[in-house]
Amino acid sequence: MPVTEVIRNKLSTLPHKPGVYLHKDRFGTVIYVGKARDLRKRVSQYFHPSRRMGWDLKFNALVEAIHDFDFHVVRSEPEALLLEGKLIKDFKPRYNVSFRDDKRFLMLKVNLNDPIPNFTFTRFKKDDGARYFGPFVNSMALRNTVALARRQFNLRGCRVFTPGEADYKHCLYGHIKHCTAPCVGNVTQEQYLEQVRAACNFLEGQCREMQTKLEADMKKAAAAQDFEKAAELRDLIRDLAHTWKRTEKFERVPYTLPVSINPASDLVELAKVLGLPGPPERIEGFDISNISGTFAVASLVSFRNGRPDRVNYRRFKIKTVTGQDDFACIAEAVQRRYSRLKREQKQMPDLILIDGGKGQLNMAVDELKKLGLVNMPVIGLAKEFEEVYLPEKSLPLRLGLDHPAVKLLQRVRDECHRVANSYNAQLRLQKISESILDDFPGIGERRKAALLKKFGSVQRLKTATVEQIAEVSGFGGKAAEELKRFLEARSMGAG
Repeated sequence: MPVTEVIRNKLSTLPHKPGVYLHKDRFGTVIYVGKARDLRKRVSQYFHPSRRMGWDLKFNALVEAIHDFDFHVVRSEPEALLLEGKLIKDFKPRYNVSFRDDKRFLMLKVNLNDPIPNFTFTRFKKDDGARYFGPFVNSMALRNTVALARRQFNLRGCRVFTPGEADYKHCLYGHIKHCTAPCVGNVTQEQYLEQVRAACNFLEGQCREMQTKLEADMKKAAAAQDFEKAAELRDLIRDLAHTWKRTEKFERVPYTLPVSINPASDLVELAKVLGLPGPPERIEGFDISNISGTFAVASLVSFRNGRPDRVNYRRFKIKTVTGQDDFACIAEAVQRRYSRLKREQKQMPDLILIDGGKGQLNMAVDELKKLGLVNMPVIGLAKEFEEVYLPEKSLPLRLGLDHPAVKLLQRVRDECHRVANSYNAQLRLQKISESILDDFPGIGERRKAALLKKFGSVQRLKTATVEQIAEVSGFGGKAAEELKRFLEARSMGAG
C-alpha cells in the first residue's frame, strides 16, 4: 500500500512515548486499536514495505485498509493497556480480537458502612456508596498487596457478610491471629473500622514506611544469605510499586483523539448539501434505546466544530410513552430539550440530527413547530442506506458512503447510539441489581445481565420455564431449576 501524504506527515509527528493508536479506513471508521511502548517505532512498522513478506493474510488486509490513523500519548505502558481496552470496547474494531468480550480490569472494593467491612475484588463499579480502588492492570500484584495489607492491619479475609461466633469457630484468619476477630468482640466495630481506614491509606500509597521496612528486611535477608526470603521480599516490593503506581482511569474516549481527518472541511460540505447559511458550529443528535418497550431512554449528544462536546450531552428517561413507540419517544425527547432551552433563553443548535427516517423526523418537526421553532434546521439519517431526510421533501438525499457530510453525520449518529445504549444498559443493570436476584446464591453481574437481556424484567423471568432459563448463558439445567424454585418461593412469600 503506498503511503499517503496524510500518513507520512503524521508519522513524522509521532513521539517516542507510550500511547495508543487507532487505524481508520477511507470512511473514517476505526478498524484497529493498538498500544505501544514507543508510538513512533510501533506505528511506523505498519508502513515499511520491507516487512511485508513476513505478514500473514489478515495483517496484509488490515494494512491495505488503513487510510488514516490517530494516536493518544499516555504516561506509562499500563495506562496504554487500560486505554486500549476502553477504546476497543467503545469502537469494536473489526480487526481486534482482545478485549472484545466483557472482561474488565480488576478493582478493589470496601464499603465502610458495612457492619464489619471487608475488602473484595470486583470488575464492575456501582453507585453503592462503597470505596473503590483501581482499575489495576496487574491483578496478581494487587492480590499480593491485599494479602500483605490483611496481615499488616489484622483484617479478615472471610467472605461472610456479617460473620458471627459460628463462623469464627472455622476461621483460619482468626486462629492464626491475622484477624482481630470483631465478629466475637475481640475488638469493637469502631476499632476494626480504624484498621480498615489505615489499610485504605496503605493501598493508596500513603504508608511508604512499610516499603522502607521491606527493603531493609530484604537487604538483611540477602546479607544472611537467605536468598529465598530476599527474593520473596523483592517480589513483594515490586508488587507494591505496581499497585501504588498512579494510572489514569479512562471512563471515556480522550477528547484529544481526533474524530475526522478534517472536521472543518466536513462541516463546509454538510452546509453545502443541506443549504445552510454556513457550517453548523453546534450539532445536536437524538437516538432512542429500549428493549421491548422497557427502559425506554433517549440520548442527546452535542458536537461543536465537528468534535464531541461531552459537557453538553444529556440523557432522558422516557416518561410519557407506554410500549415500544420510537416515534413518540423522539417527540418527548425533542419537546423536553427545546422547551427547556427556550424557557431558559439559551442558545439553540445550528442543526438537529434525528436517528431515523421520515417518521421520526416528522415527529421532531411537529414538536418544534409547537414550540414556535419553525426555522430550526433538522434532518433525519436512516441507517440502511445512510439516507438524509429533510422536512418538506419526500425523497431523501443519497450522497454516498464516502461523502464527507455523510461521514460527519455518521459520527454524530453513532455517538448518539452509543450513549443511548450505554444508558439503557446502565438502567437495566441497576434495576436487576436491586431485585430479589441479589439474594440468589452465587449469581454475579454477568449472569444477571444475561437474564435481563433475555427476559427484559424480573417479572417476565418469574413466568419463564426452566427450559427457557436454561437457554441463558451461565445457567445449566441444575442452576435453572434452582433459580426457578428460588423465584417461586419468593413469589409465595410475597403473596
